[in-house]
Amino acid sequence: MPMESFRPQSWNGIDDIVIVGGGLAGLFCALKLAPRPVTILAAAPIGQGASSAWAQGGIAAAMSPGDTFDKHVADTLEAGAGIVDEKMARFMVSEGPARIHDLLEYGVPFDRDLEGKLLLSREAAHSERRIVRVKGDMAGKAIMEALIAAVRNTPSIRVLEGYVVEELVREGRFISGVVARPDAGQSKNRVHFPARAVVLCSGGVGHLFAVTTNPWEACGQGVGMAARAGAIIADPEFVQFHPTAINIGRDPAPLATEALRGDGAHLVNSAGHRFMLDIHPDGELAPRDIVSRGVFAEVQAGRGAFLDCTKAVGAHFPDMFPTVYASCKAAGIDPVTQPIPVVPAVHYHMGGVLTDAEGRTSIDGLWAAGEVTSTGVHGANRLASNSLLEAVVFAARIAENIKGMLPEPKINDWGKNAGESDDLVTIEDSPALTRLRHVMSDQAGVIRDRDGLAAAIREIATLERENSRMRFHNIVTTAKLIAVGAWLREESRGGHFRSDFPEQKANWKHRTFLTLAETDKVVAELSETAAA
Repeated sequence: MPMESFRPQSWNGIDDIVIVGGGLAGLFCALKLAPRPVTILAAAPIGQGASSAWAQGGIAAAMSPGDTFDKHVADTLEAGAGIVDEKMARFMVSEGPARIHDLLEYGVPFDRDLEGKLLLSREAAHSERRIVRVKGDMAGKAIMEALIAAVRNTPSIRVLEGYVVEELVREGRFISGVVARPDAGQSKNRVHFPARAVVLCSGGVGHLFAVTTNPWEACGQGVGMAARAGAIIADPEFVQFHPTAINIGRDPAPLATEALRGDGAHLVNSAGHRFMLDIHPDGELAPRDIVSRGVFAEVQAGRGAFLDCTKAVGAHFPDMFPTVYASCKAAGIDPVTQPIPVVPAVHYHMGGVLTDAEGRTSIDGLWAAGEVTSTGVHGANRLASNSLLEAVVFAARIAENIKGMLPEPKINDWGKNAGESDDLVTIEDSPALTRLRHVMSDQAGVIRDRDGLAAAIREIATLERENSRMRFHNIVTTAKLIAVGAWLREESRGGHFRSDFPEQKANWKHRTFLTLAETDKVVAELSETAAA
């Protein structure tokens, strides 16, 4: 059936696998499931609403002659600040080279040297050159373009764009399908998609915060849906801020890739002082959480923070980093001759839906991959360029697991109308979401403390009471999980920093596991304390 003529009502009901999300994890999983029929439900045209398409650094894989899986695992453990699941990290690292070759077969034009070998770069906290890139800063875009073309040319994959999934349908201990709203979430009609396997690949949480590098679709709905269906959520408090978002007032904020610092760019304040050398011996190449706090402190102090690439990159900027160059020029900044103003922005969520090595969640019938998950490979702080690696490795493992577990039954009511509802909300313009984003940035952001988090949790509870719309409840549920996780963890570790508990504590050297019921109990206790 031609892609352009496909409509839900014309589907014959042989598909029992639904993938929620059209980013890297979702597309890769669909391709790995071929030739088994699968449907991708994407809120935006595939590739446009995905953080994957905006990834500038590349994919980390131990493929150079001097590199080893053990070295890559060691770097991942070091960045993760003591709570990485080493077994899961080893799965990811050891399968990395094979997944890079898969991407090459799908047509991804990774950079090569004059001999035709993959050109590998180094990024912060990596001990070796192991970042596979495309034209310097265009890896995400190129990977997504290649996978979208492959998906469009795979007859077993149906893509429904503009379908916003609002609810996971649970029957007993099983997820039995999803309910989605067409027309980019603006239709009054909701559509039920029954499934024996749902793969959640809905992305991250960036737009829960006022400043983020993520597309607006990354607002935490997947984590919230899963939590509301009863799934266990792991490590929600660990939010990674990218230290060098370009500070030009755009939402989302464009990114000045880590690779610039890898190539020798310096962070300076308005006086030209390299402040990171005062904070960490690795200076600009210190772990992201440390650099983020350094940049945040300079901005808060009124001195500003700037990424000076004029000597390290200079005239080569347009060719080496075309994406960053275009963003700067559009804002009237010439990075060849001028420092780039930067600010920390929410970039990646280490927490999410708990999964095992096969991508299975704590609810039967529900798998998950990509940023919506917490596999344990990132611990408290993701190592640069491990995110795309995690997405493809576990998406492939999910495909193998599903193919090995489930026969291909017929489902006869696929695409059934789930009824009308006026429960609409335009995500970008919602006053409640704007209020929530500022609460999260101000009180659950780069630097946190007990009083601020308690106030944030109470404010979140108020927003939840005042807004009954399902999609907002998915979003606010994720915010609640992040804030409660941060309130409970009375230490600082990785991406989670408490000014009232600035040191790591041995008794907190473990992951966090929360259900929505446990989270709501904390919210109720804090609300009662405030009332008293």
